[in-house]
Amino acid sequence: MAKLTTHVLNTAAGIPAAGMRVELHRIDAGSTTLLCTADTDADGRCPTPLLQGPALRNGRYSLAFHVAAYFRSLGLPLREPPFLDVVVIDFGVSDAAQNHHVPLLVSPWSYSTYRGS
Repeated sequence: MAKLTTHVLNTAAGIPAAGMRVELHRIDAGSTTLLCTADTDADGRCPTPLLQGPALRNGRYSLAFHVAAYFRSLGLPLREPPFLDVVVIDFGVSDAAQNHHVPLLVSPWSYSTYRGS
């Protein structure tokens, strides 16, 4: 059964980003629908797949990672407004029969992502 998963690594500290809020949206014809929210666990992963099976369909999606709130929860002083507040990754699923893993590597000043499986 195909699934959509994510995990987050705090590259500034070299640790998993535990306790980060993640939102998944579906994008249809310019409008977005919130599908789910989750907080990352101690390993920086959402404890269950964000979507799986028939709920994972071909189309456009968006993941929103609340990075400023996460770094503030660690006691890191951030300027107002923070350089990165919510990191949004828009991506497409063209084969819903495959697993899709969308990780985020993040610091208060930079981020990167890639397509995993």
